[in-house]
Amino acid sequence: MTGSTPPWKRRFSRREADQGPSDGPYSANDDERGPTDTGTASLESVVDRGDLPATAQAPAPAARRRAAAFRHKAGQGVRNGGRRARAALAHLADRIIDLAPRVPVRDLAKLRGQFPGLGPEELADRLVAGAAKGTATVGAGVGAAAMMPVPPAMPTELAAEITGVAAIELKMIAELHEVYGVRPPGGLAQRSTAYLNSWSDERGVDVSKPSSLGSAMNSHMKRQLRQQIMKRMVRDLPNLMPFMVGAAVGAVMNRRDTRKLAARIRADLRKQQVPWSALGELPALDGPQDALDMGALTKELGGAEESGRRPGRDGGR
Repeated sequence: MTGSTPPWKRRFSRREADQGPSDGPYSANDDERGPTDTGTASLESVVDRGDLPATAQAPAPAARRRAAAFRHKAGQGVRNGGRRARAALAHLADRIIDLAPRVPVRDLAKLRGQFPGLGPEELADRLVAGAAKGTATVGAGVGAAAMMPVPPAMPTELAAEITGVAAIELKMIAELHEVYGVRPPGGLAQRSTAYLNSWSDERGVDVSKPSSLGSAMNSHMKRQLRQQIMKRMVRDLPNLMPFMVGAAVGAVMNRRDTRKLAARIRADLRKQQVPWSALGELPALDGPQDALDMGALTKELGGAEESGRRPGRDGGR
């Protein structure tokens, strides 16, 4: 209607206003302000209060519970697997430590008698070639045994290969030290520890440093040995490829790794090489009482290349 006042602009007359009692800064009614109790509120936790209704906690969804259970099982499996791997590495390291003193080593006089007319470098080349051929045979044999891989047998096959390769390379390292005139001092146990430390560090023994000539394997040496074993296991995994592929891969990789190890050790030994003329008559090496038969060891681990069977599995048939 023309001239009428819109509802939102209409003013109530004071007669229609609330005439109830009011107080406070904004003249609000008591009913509008709420209770005016001046008491203090309790600061205690409401979790354990019995006078309040309990809050119902909604259960977690089934998918979330299954995910949490899966994460717990997966983490537990990883921890258990890590413990088993460390235990296996420690066992294999102890096995190689026990094996090292049993490796037969030819002294310089025997080597010069078997290879007459050769100088130090030519004789060292012969030793490296023989060791590379032996480790290649072991790698090919284990690779042939894994023609149809059986997962439970793989760790055993890797452990057998690493043990055989370690024995061959330890013999090579010890005889290279004889050729270059750098025989570590001490008896059989001290020399075996020095050669084992050389194998794990992939360095020649420095006879001028007493720290490299420990009489027993300490914690640092064992840690280095476990790391070397783990590195070898990772490098040897392709040897387990099926259909005879692992045999060729194992032979090539083991030959290459042995030659690379020999090159590093020979580079260190050349820096402290003693000429044969300055050595004089060296005492003969005291051999181990229960020496390993290196030929039988190489044949046992490498024989699977021809038969296509796992070493020792069908030996009694």
